[in-house]
Amino acid sequence: MRWNGVPALDRQDIDGNNPASLSPLLIDLFPPGVEGAELRTAGDPALLLPDETQSLGRVTPKRAQEFAAGRLCSRRALENLGIAHYPLAITRDGLPRWPGPVVGSIAHTAGMCGAVVAEREQFSSIGLDLELVVGVSREIWPFICTREESAWLATLPESEQTQFAALIFSVKEAFYKCQFSVTGQWLEFHDISLDPASSDWSAGRFSLRPRQRIAFSEHSAVPFVGRFQFHEGFVFTGLSLEAR
Repeated sequence: MRWNGVPALDRQDIDGNNPASLSPLLIDLFPPGVEGAELRTAGDPALLLPDETQSLGRVTPKRAQEFAAGRLCSRRALENLGIAHYPLAITRDGLPRWPGPVVGSIAHTAGMCGAVVAEREQFSSIGLDLELVVGVSREIWPFICTREESAWLATLPESEQTQFAALIFSVKEAFYKCQFSVTGQWLEFHDISLDPASSDWSAGRFSLRPRQRIAFSEHSAVPFVGRFQFHEGFVFTGLSLEAR
């Protein structure tokens, strides 16, 4: 297989050249049993497995690098579950086609990509998000924040407002990924709200509450609780649903 004229390596060479590394930071966002990997450089499409290259199709170089980064992180994390050389193609919906016994989540932001995986026997779904804090500009706050969240942000020191606006955005992205694989329900940013009163900032725990009836409430107790961490200008968030 070739991508933009660059010959793909064989499978053994690809795995031996995988630059993604296991990520204690991402793993700490979840209960025991979740494996995670990260990559802080652009993904190399030449390191994709043949089925992944075919699944990617013709895209911009930037999209190809993001896709490759997600696959390299996923492959590194899957190795820790004992699954090697697995080609992570996409479904008709454009989602990763995880191995049958596995659930997973991939996230990208400027300067970083991450992936987390877990055994389906232990978790029904997991959701990961990464955001560059300064990338969540004030102009988009009204589109991602409920009235209650906006009022809460206004009570914070100005130096903290950008941080926590990015957190609001990130936790909703992580929640959306976690719930979608279970329910298939499309949600808007204003359908759920961060609950500052129930969140434990010192322990890195956030709580979300639905603002209308959503299908995920039938699968998980409310509030929905996950973990977050600010680190090196990024905010990392994770949320999981344990299997029943």
